[in-house]
Amino acid sequence: MQRTYALKTPQILNKQVLLKGWVDRIRDHGGVLFIDLRDSSGKVQIVANPENKESYEIAQKLGNEYVIAAEGEVINRAPEAVNPNMPTGTIEVVLSKITLLNAAKPLPFPINDDGYGIDENVRLKYRYVDLRRERLQNMLKMKHKIILFIRNWMDRNGFVEIQTPILTASSPEGARDYLVPSRIHPGKFYALPQAPQMYKQLLMVAGIDKYFQIAPCFRDEDPRADRHSGDFYQIDVENAFVTQEEFFTRMEPFFKELVETLTDKKLMTFPFPRLTYKEAMQSYGIDKPDLRFGIKIQDVTDVAHRSSMNIFQKAPVVKALVLPGYGKKSRKEIDDLIEFAKSLGAPGLAWIKIADNLTFEGPIAKFFDEALQSELRSAVTPEEALSEGDLIVFAADKEPSALELLGKIRLRVRDELKLADNNIIAFAWVTDFPMFEWKADEKKWDFMHNPFSMPQGGMEALQTKKPDEILAYQYDIVANNLELSSGSIRNHEPETLIKAFEIVGYTREEVQDKFGHMLEAFQHGAPPHGGFAPGLDRILMLLLDEPNIRDVYAFPKNGKAQDVMMNAPREVDAKTLRELNIKVIE
Repeated sequence: MQRTYALKTPQILNKQVLLKGWVDRIRDHGGVLFIDLRDSSGKVQIVANPENKESYEIAQKLGNEYVIAAEGEVINRAPEAVNPNMPTGTIEVVLSKITLLNAAKPLPFPINDDGYGIDENVRLKYRYVDLRRERLQNMLKMKHKIILFIRNWMDRNGFVEIQTPILTASSPEGARDYLVPSRIHPGKFYALPQAPQMYKQLLMVAGIDKYFQIAPCFRDEDPRADRHSGDFYQIDVENAFVTQEEFFTRMEPFFKELVETLTDKKLMTFPFPRLTYKEAMQSYGIDKPDLRFGIKIQDVTDVAHRSSMNIFQKAPVVKALVLPGYGKKSRKEIDDLIEFAKSLGAPGLAWIKIADNLTFEGPIAKFFDEALQSELRSAVTPEEALSEGDLIVFAADKEPSALELLGKIRLRVRDELKLADNNIIAFAWVTDFPMFEWKADEKKWDFMHNPFSMPQGGMEALQTKKPDEILAYQYDIVANNLELSSGSIRNHEPETLIKAFEIVGYTREEVQDKFGHMLEAFQHGAPPHGGFAPGLDRILMLLLDEPNIRDVYAFPKNGKAQDVMMNAPREVDAKTLRELNIKVIE
């Protein structure tokens, strides 16, 4: 008999079926055994009656997660036994034959919940058990659907999928490389690609007008909630003969159709809004803002400098954030917010509560006379009015620090007050990133993002402007406080590329040595081109509301970049090291 999956059983009423899967749960109801069998499609209830002695005796010896094959007839459940919360809850399978395929040890942890409260290393050591959870099974299936959607959408829109090399040369992508020693060429190393950046640009020179790849990338950097350690996948996209705006217009339908095809979520706006990097930082304190709610940081420096508060008078800038209704919270809750600010390195957090008739209350209210109170009310809410019970919090510091602090408070309050709707996705493009940033510890200029981005103004800007005045055709696409991708219009002019690297300390000879293949290629008819590379796993986080990126991988590394299931990384035997001409020095 051909196998039937659990989810198909309601369609085969009064027929014999063969089911194969795991014992999810066993219940004994007065001598009749009810077994929930689970397979990759779902669950179905099997009934073992004592009248069928042989099968019943086998069923009595089963335990959770035993692997079985079960034959029986699909029948309707009694009306009072129907389970409306189960896709197969209207039927059950009356057992005629059961075969034990494999027994199972007791599980290291339960799998009938979301798993969030279990020690991560234990979950990852037994990841093959952890992946039996319904949440993680659904995640794997969703990733498959996303990849299938990507390939179909790209194909319909004229993009060609091309695989680029895994063993390549080291390049400056901003993180540490993973190096692979060459046995044939002693003392020399390949690098695993941080991204297929140079290859996809060379494909544009080769005349591949639209390229994409679901590309494996490798970066030796510390993990965090939205960054997996070691390896990850990105939807690598490059397009010739496009301007920045043309590229945005071309790719926005990809995200729109992805969300609408695979989820019930709604887009907040379409087309997506554009914010400059400066606007994002000034209004939200972060370059990946969550636009689902409207609290914005306001500059109140002028008013604060004219108050009688000494700290405000001396601060380079004073920024403010209105927290709606937060003034109605207890003093302990406000104190907890102050402690949160201190945990971020702030000395404290100044605040004013809006009381009756929009008067000020709180420890610093006395530093603002009536006229300044009126000015401050206008300054903190230029787009809408204050309300009784609102709380104004202030950051007085150098501008970057003040903005960063209030940006993090904004996100904390978002979660506390549930200001953002998880059924909404607010995409946005962040543009006009600075080309260079000053590294104070190294006392040198460096690229802020992609070194291959075209500077706005081209060679003229590099020759006539100060480094901190130069913007790049560099952009991010963000959504709900996640950076999904960086991208840029590329620098395809050899001399402009050399000049950009000279500003960050490379000599012409060093640029030629590292990127001679690119410079040579660009002299053979390089078209203007640009692209981006959205993180596949971050898109999955966004669509499934997953808080930690590690859970959207089938087999992730832990927070210390270890694969505890496979015991990697681990030592290599001396013979292998000798073949690679490598010696480990204690």
